[in-house]
Amino acid sequence: SRSAASVLIDQAVTLVGKLPGTWAALADGRLDWPRARAVAHELGWKARSTDPLVIGAVEAAVLPTAMELSVRQLTAVVRRELTARDAAAAEARRRDAEAAADVTVRPAGDGMAELVARMPQPLAAAVRDTLTTHARAAKAAGDDRPLGVLRVGVLADLTLRPWDDTRDPVTAQLTITTPLDALHPTTTRAGAAPLDALRSSGPGTAGAALTALDPPGSDGPGAVLVRPGSVPAPTAVVGGEPITASHVRELLIQLDAVCPGGLQAPTGGSLTVAITDPDGTLRATASRRELESIARRGCPTHDQPPGRKRRRRRRPDTAQAASDDHPAPDTCACPVLDRPPPIGRYEPTPAQRRWVQTRDRTCRHPGCSNRAGWADLDHVESYACGGPTACENLCCLCRRHHRLKTHARGWRYAMTPDGVLTVTTPSGVTRSTRPPDHSPNGRDPADRRPPEEHRTKLPVTGARVLTAPPGPPPPAPDPAEDPPPF
Repeated sequence: SRSAASVLIDQAVTLVGKLPGTWAALADGRLDWPRARAVAHELGWKARSTDPLVIGAVEAAVLPTAMELSVRQLTAVVRRELTARDAAAAEARRRDAEAAADVTVRPAGDGMAELVARMPQPLAAAVRDTLTTHARAAKAAGDDRPLGVLRVGVLADLTLRPWDDTRDPVTAQLTITTPLDALHPTTTRAGAAPLDALRSSGPGTAGAALTALDPPGSDGPGAVLVRPGSVPAPTAVVGGEPITASHVRELLIQLDAVCPGGLQAPTGGSLTVAITDPDGTLRATASRRELESIARRGCPTHDQPPGRKRRRRRRPDTAQAASDDHPAPDTCACPVLDRPPPIGRYEPTPAQRRWVQTRDRTCRHPGCSNRAGWADLDHVESYACGGPTACENLCCLCRRHHRLKTHARGWRYAMTPDGVLTVTTPSGVTRSTRPPDHSPNGRDPADRRPPEEHRTKLPVTGARVLTAPPGPPPPAPDPAEDPPPF
C-alpha cells in the first residue's frame, strides 16, 4: 500500500542517512530487521527536529545491547535515551502530540469495534484505573460478568450518562443499513429455505452435509437440498461493518424501533426505506408515512376516476372488466415512486439530499470514508457551468474534498447516471468509486436485497453496569481502629 511504502522509504532513508552504525550492524548480521526497524522508527521522522549529533549519541548508547532486549524493551530504551539527551525537543514533541489528541473508532469484526483514545499517558492511566475500580466494585456487588466486560459497561455509562435527565437526549448518530428480510427471524430470499431450518443433519456432520427441506409455500413435503453455507443469510451494516440479522434485530429493539405494527422511527431519529434495483442501483427513498400514503393513493393515472385528481385508492368492481386504457389498479405497472425530480435552483431539495445521502453514505472521493451526514452535496458538473441540480449530478463530498474539487486546478470529476464517480488527478491518474452495494456491469448478485436505512440519534447503552452517578470515594479507615493482622 501507499502507507506501507512511505514507512519503508522513511526507515531506509533514516538507516542510510542518520544511523550508519545500525545500518552496518544490520548488514553484518549483528542486528535483525525488527530491532533495526524499531530504532529507525523512533529516530526517523518522529525525531526530525533533533540535532544529528544527539541522534548519533542515542544510537551509540543503545546499539551495544540492542540484541539483548526485546523489540518493545529496545523501543522504550531509545525513547528514554532520546528524552534524556534532548529534553527541549522531547518537550516540543509532547506538546505537538497533546495537540493531536483524539478519539477514533476502528472496526474489529464480529460486530465489535475498538474505541481508541489518544491522550496524555497520566490521564490514560487514571482513566484505566477508574474503570477498573468501578468494575471491581460491580463484581463485588454480585455481577458475574468478566472484568473486561464490566470495564466497557462502566466506560459507556460514564460517557453516555443515561441517568442524566438534564441534557439533550440526542447524544449520538447511528446509521443502520439492513435488508428487509433481515428483520424477520425466519425469512430469506424467495425460493430459499427459512434460516432456522438451515441446519446440519446430525451431530458430527461436516459443512458438506445436505438437508432436505420443504419449500416455503408448498402444500406438501418436497425435497430441497440445501448445502450449509450455500444460501447467504441476510446481513446488516452498522458504521460500514457487517453484522448478523440477529444482532440488528437486537439493536433495533434496544433503540425502541420495533413495535407491534412493524418498524417505526425511534424517538429523536428517522426511518428511511430505500428501494433498489437488483444490481443495487438506488431507485427511490421514502419514509414509512410516505409509503403508507402511496399505498392508500395508488396509481395516480389508473386509480383515479375521470374528473377527479385526488381520491383514496378504490378496489375495482369484480363485475367491471378493465379496459386497455384503464387497467385494473392491481395490475398496472405505472411507477408511483422514483428518484426526486431535478429542480431549477442551486440548493438541493430535502428529498434530493435524503436520496443522495442514502445512495452515497460516505464522501465519494476515492479513499475517503467521512460519513455522508458530515458531507456537502456538490454538483459534479458545476451549477455555474450549466450543471443541473439533479440526483444524477449530485454527490457527497466532505468539506476538504469539496474545496479540492472547487479550487484546485487540474482535477476533473465525472459521474454516470447510476452514481459511478470518476476522479482524474492533474497528473492523469484516474480512480472510480461506486455507491455501496452497487454491482458493476449490471450484475445481479445472489444476495442483493432492498436495503432499509435507519438514522437514529439515540444513546445506545448496551448492558448497563452503573445505575446512578458514582459517588465520592469512601473515607480512609482510621489507623487507630484498624486491628492488627494477628
